[in-house]
Amino acid sequence: MDKDRMVLLIDDEKPTLNMFRLMLGVYGYGVLTAEDGEEGVEIFAANRPPLVITDIKMPGLNGIEVLKRIKALDHRTEVIVITGHGDMDLAIEALNLDATDFINKPVHRHALEQALQRAQARIALARNREREISVQDLGQAAVIRFQGNVTSHCEPFLQEAYAKAVALNRPLLVLHFEDSASINGAGISCLTQLVGQARAAGIRLAVSGLSGNFRQVFEAVGIAGPSDFHEGVEAAVAAARPS
Repeated sequence: MDKDRMVLLIDDEKPTLNMFRLMLGVYGYGVLTAEDGEEGVEIFAANRPPLVITDIKMPGLNGIEVLKRIKALDHRTEVIVITGHGDMDLAIEALNLDATDFINKPVHRHALEQALQRAQARIALARNREREISVQDLGQAAVIRFQGNVTSHCEPFLQEAYAKAVALNRPLLVLHFEDSASINGAGISCLTQLVGQARAAGIRLAVSGLSGNFRQVFEAVGIAGPSDFHEGVEAAVAAARPS
C-alpha cells in the first residue's frame, strides 16, 4: 500500500467508523481505525499516516486535542475533522489549528470526496517541497541542495534539512542551488535565518551553483561574502581543504 494512501479514522461511533472504512476502501485507501482519541494518537505515533479523519466530539480526548497532539508529532499531517451541524465554532477552531478541512454529519459522499481531494493535493505539494530541498553527505561536507522555488512555504522543510545536515557533524556546510532553483524575498529571509543559526553554531559555510544576480543579493543581505561562492559543490569542498 502506498503510504500516501493511508488514512487513520478516529470515531467513537462504530457505525460511523464502519461506514468510513467501507467508503475509503472503495477510494483505494489503506485504513487504520481507532475508537477514541487516546487510541488514535497512539496508532498515529506508531504508523504516521499522512491523513487523519477524526470526529470532533468524543468522550475523553476530543477531536481538537487529537488535532493538537497529531500536529505536534508531525505538522505535515493533514487532518480532516468531522463536525455536527451547528458546530461552526469548533470547526473554525480546528481550521485555526491547521486542520485541512471539516465535514458535517451526516457525511455526504460528495463532501467527503472534496475534502479528500484537497488533502491529497496538499500531501502531494508537501512531498514535492521535500524533494526540492534535500541533504547529501559527502564525508568532508554536508550539502543542502535546492531546486524549484525557495519561498516562505519552504521554511519547515529548510529547518528539517538543516537539522539533518548539522547531525552529520561535517566541517563544512554547502548550500547548493540547482539551475532550476529560484528564491523570492521570503525565501531569502528563511535562508538568512538559517545562515545565522549556522554561524552561531560555528559551522563553516559555502554557497555553490548560484547565478551572478543572486550572488549580489546574498552579499547585500549578508548571507555570504565573495569568498563563499563557488561554481559547484566539488569546488566548494576543494576550497575548504587545508592547503
